[in-house]
Amino acid sequence: MKLVFRCAALAAALSTAGLAAAQTLRIASPGDTISLDPHAAVNESVQYSLTSNVYEPLVGRNKDLSLAPLLSTGWRQTAPTVWQFALRAGVKFQDGAPLAADDVVFSIERAARAGLLPGVAGARAVVGRTVDIETRQPQPLLPDALTEIGILPRAWAQSHDPAREANGTGPYAVRERVPGSRTVFERFAGYWGSVEGNVQRVVFTPQPDAAARVAGLLKDGFDLVEPVPVADAAKVKASGEARVVTGPELRTIFLGMDQWRDELPNASVKGRNPFKDVRVRQAFYQAIDIEAITKKVQQGAARPAALIVGPGINGWTAALDKRLAFDAKAAKALLAEAGYPEGFALTLNCPSDRYVNDAAVCRAIGEQLGRIGVRVQVAVESKQTYFPRLLRRDTGFYLLGWTPGTYDAAAALEALAQCRTEGADAGGYNVGGYCNPALDALLERLGRETDRARRNQLLGEALALHARDVGHIPLYQQSLSWGVANDAQVVQLPDNRFVFKWMKK
Repeated sequence: MKLVFRCAALAAALSTAGLAAAQTLRIASPGDTISLDPHAAVNESVQYSLTSNVYEPLVGRNKDLSLAPLLSTGWRQTAPTVWQFALRAGVKFQDGAPLAADDVVFSIERAARAGLLPGVAGARAVVGRTVDIETRQPQPLLPDALTEIGILPRAWAQSHDPAREANGTGPYAVRERVPGSRTVFERFAGYWGSVEGNVQRVVFTPQPDAAARVAGLLKDGFDLVEPVPVADAAKVKASGEARVVTGPELRTIFLGMDQWRDELPNASVKGRNPFKDVRVRQAFYQAIDIEAITKKVQQGAARPAALIVGPGINGWTAALDKRLAFDAKAAKALLAEAGYPEGFALTLNCPSDRYVNDAAVCRAIGEQLGRIGVRVQVAVESKQTYFPRLLRRDTGFYLLGWTPGTYDAAAALEALAQCRTEGADAGGYNVGGYCNPALDALLERLGRETDRARRNQLLGEALALHARDVGHIPLYQQSLSWGVANDAQVVQLPDNRFVFKWMKK
C-alpha cells in the first residue's frame, strides 16, 4: 500500500519540496526497512539507519562515534541506578508539537517493553526539563545504550501507527513511503539543530540485484549504493562517474544453533537435539573453511572472526580472537564421538538481501558441512520474512550479523548469549537458546562494574567462556563498500549508517 503523508502542519514544515533536483540524493541498498517504528522489535540496522534521520535519541554520536548531546544537553548519574537527563529547549516534532518530558518518559518505557533497553525499570519526569531513568542495577553504559532509542510524541504515537507513519524531531521527515519500492525523506524546516550538508531530499530504493545497483550508479540513477560487489569495484573506479568508498565494519556475521529444544526442528534427527552437545557445535565450527569463504565468496573483503565481536568493539582483543583450526577430519571424528557417525540432515535459514553475499555464504557453508556427512538444505528468503522468523524462533540453524549499539561486547553478549527467561528482557536475540549460568553471572558483575580495567578483564573472561562453549559459530567481519557518485559527498561510519545531515550533493 502506498503511504503518502499530507498532514497540513507537516506539509508546511516540509517547504523544501520544490528545491532543485541537484539537492536530491538517491540511495540504493539490497533491502527495505521492515518498519518505520524506531522501537520495532526487529532491531535491524537498515531500519535504524533510515529512522535515525527522522527520530532522534537523547544521546547521539559524533563522526568518530563518541557520544554527543542531542535531545539531552547533559546527563549525570544521581544514584547507582538512576541517570538524569536535561532536555533541550526549543525542540519541536515534525507535526509542530513541542518536545516534552512526558514524550521522553513514554518513549523510554515503550522501548524497554520492546526489549531494546534491558535492565531499564522505568522513567519519570522530574522538576524542570529533566527526566530520570531508573535501572534495575547499575548501568554505567546507559547513555551509550540510549543512542539507539528514538523519541516519539506520546499523543501522536497513541493515535497513529508508527510502523507506517513517522513524526520525529530529526532533520528529515518521511514524505512518502511505498514499502518495497521507495521511501522519500525531505528536510524538516523546523529542525532545531544545524545541518552540515545541503541535501534537501533523499530517495531510498531497495534494490536486491547487485548488478542493477551498480548499473544505476553508473547511469546516473543512484548517487549512493551499498554494497558494491568486489568484482564490480574496478568497473566503478574506471567509470569516471563514481568512486568506491571502503572501510571496516563493526558487525560480526555468525551462525546460531538451537540449543534449547529437546528435538532439533527441521532436522532428520528425531527425539534429540544434536546442538545440545558441544562436540557437535565444535564439529560444525571446525568443518567450516572460513579462509575459503572470505577469499572466494567474499573475494577478500572480509576478516575471519573467532568472537562474536570484532575490532572497534570494547572488550575485543587480538589475543582472544583465535579461531579453532579448520579440520574436517577432526570435525567428522567429533560427530562420531557425539553419536552421529553418518551425520544428519537439517535446514540452514538465511536472508538473501541483508548481508554481503549472504545467500552465497550459506550455500558455501552447506557444501562444506556436507563433507563431514551433514546434509544441509539452505532455505533463503527476504529479510522482510527472515527476521520475523528469527523472532518467532522458527529455526534450528541460522545466519545473523550483529553490531552492539553501545560498541561494547557486554551488549552483544546480553542480547545474543544471556540465558533467555520468560518475562525477562535479557537474551532478546538469543534465538538458539544458548545458556550458561556462569556467563550470566559474569554479565551481572559487568553491569555493576565501573572500573574500566576491571571491566575489560571481565569482558575478556565472558568472551572466552562463550567461545569455549561454542555458543555461536563466528564467521567474519565484512568490509564496507559504498559506490558514490562523483558529485556526492558522504560520511561512511563503521556501523554502516546513512546520516543524511552530513551528506552533500
